[in-house]
Amino acid sequence: MGLSFHYNGTFSTQASLSEMIEEVKDIAEACKWKYHIYETVFSSDSFGLEQFDKKLYGISFTPSECETVSLTFLSNGRLSSGANLQFYGDEKGNEYLYMLSVKTQFAGWQTHMFIIQLFKYLDKKYFQHLTVADEGLYWETGNETLLKERFKEYSALLDKVSTGLEVIPIKPGESLEEYFSRILNR
Repeated sequence: MGLSFHYNGTFSTQASLSEMIEEVKDIAEACKWKYHIYETVFSSDSFGLEQFDKKLYGISFTPSECETVSLTFLSNGRLSSGANLQFYGDEKGNEYLYMLSVKTQFAGWQTHMFIIQLFKYLDKKYFQHLTVADEGLYWETGNETLLKERFKEYSALLDKVSTGLEVIPIKPGESLEEYFSRILNR
């Protein structure tokens, strides 16, 4: 639980993967974020197809107090991650393989905004298509005030659940769903 954004997309056949990696690496180093570089050049035999070679291409980085952001692709050019490849890589046609999410709740609204702005920049330069669903609504609106409000709402909800778990005991025979509903409705 916590404010996140979700994304999927396809790398552009007209763009340079190694150039994107270098740009993102420079940003990660400037921000003092940990990063990992995978393969830097796509294999040419499966780009744009459903099949892929089980390798990751691209870069991932981890801002402080944030989940890892994967700008990693399969050889077919579609965004994926190491975890998704491990869990769904053997299931042909499984779209979960291509669905990525990053929780930014504990990194704060400034980091969230920065990452979304980075995605907007990368989208124009390196993606054939990129879809982002932002729980902070910053991707869709560019509204910093709204983003801050969304972070406050999510923080208040997390605080309410945390406090509830500490001071409100579960009743005998109460289901977890009933218990959490009772906590949230106080």
